[in-house]
Amino acid sequence: MAFPERFSNLPDYAFPRLRKLLDPHAPGGEPVAMTIGEPKHPMPEFVGPVLASSLAGFGLYPPNDGTPELLAAIGGWLKRRYRVDLGPERLMVLNGTREGLFNAALALVPETKRGARPVVLMPNPFYQVYAMAALALGAEPVYVPALASNGFLPDYASLPAEILDRTALAYLCSPANPQGSVASRDYWAGLMDLAETHDFRIFADECYAEIWRTAPPAGALEVADATGADPERIFAFHSLSKRSNLPGLRSGFVAGGPAGIARIRQLRAFAGAPLPLPVQRVSERAWADETHVEANRALYQEKFRIADEVFSGLQGYMGPEGGFFLWLPVPDGEEAALKLWTETGVRVLPGAYLAREVGGENPGKGYIRVAMVAPKDEMQRGLVRLRDCLYG
Repeated sequence: MAFPERFSNLPDYAFPRLRKLLDPHAPGGEPVAMTIGEPKHPMPEFVGPVLASSLAGFGLYPPNDGTPELLAAIGGWLKRRYRVDLGPERLMVLNGTREGLFNAALALVPETKRGARPVVLMPNPFYQVYAMAALALGAEPVYVPALASNGFLPDYASLPAEILDRTALAYLCSPANPQGSVASRDYWAGLMDLAETHDFRIFADECYAEIWRTAPPAGALEVADATGADPERIFAFHSLSKRSNLPGLRSGFVAGGPAGIARIRQLRAFAGAPLPLPVQRVSERAWADETHVEANRALYQEKFRIADEVFSGLQGYMGPEGGFFLWLPVPDGEEAALKLWTETGVRVLPGAYLAREVGGENPGKGYIRVAMVAPKDEMQRGLVRLRDCLYG
């Protein structure tokens, strides 16, 4: 029996790969998990009461596109956060943004571009669903290095014109997973100019936008509005997973041009799963409330300060501007992760598992990714053990 060839060269997903590396070995101390970006801060107190009051909704088929109340709450948040006024026809709720980042590509990327195989651009390293979307489409994934030398933001404009002319879609995550880099307004505007010149769309993965160090990151939608960019070129994806510590709710949204959103809705009507009504009610309340978001951000900002103190003076250390990952330089990420686990019990992710080898080079090989999601004291103990083991 045959299987699809387009997925035949995929490496193992990062976490099964990590288990193969570490699990044959006993931990060298009390385990501290710093691998998965699963928030551990308290969820908002209103979640339980809103869910309980909405239980009857599990007995109904939910609206595919989102309830009017939820779409209004999302639109209100976008207006407060980014000063853009989007009607419901420009919004679509999602079962978490991973679903959207994948399925929106299926809905919007054409089978060919200028008579040739289309290209999907993505930073390298990157959130792995980007590559899966490209491969599912039959498009050519082009991995563009995001390195310290370019501020950990991919230089898409440096690509050959032949690649850019075939490009149908470019992904960008800001704040970036894994490096925590933030795209400036000028960076977004330059990418939008490039998209206009070469006729492609931008998917702005902004799941970490509410976790920042000193200033709110610029958003793709606000830059597009300010510069007069074609709204059909820019689609922004947001989630309650990190903003509201609700990764299990599986609730997010995509915002973009009305024609593109109509295409995404059409595909979802045939092949997607709408959010249950109780989940939509909780989501509605979460997007309308900022108090819990501010408290959550303050906790992460304290963690940034702790990390800066622990790694003070470490050559190559750069504290993140946003998100909750540290991207720490090491000679070899796999060797460092194995040493750290067997000698201290601290569990981290080799950076190479988040990237692809291009031209014999994997831009993640010399890094480890460290998730700062554990309670503050546990996180601090883990970072100190990590420092003393790898850099002491």
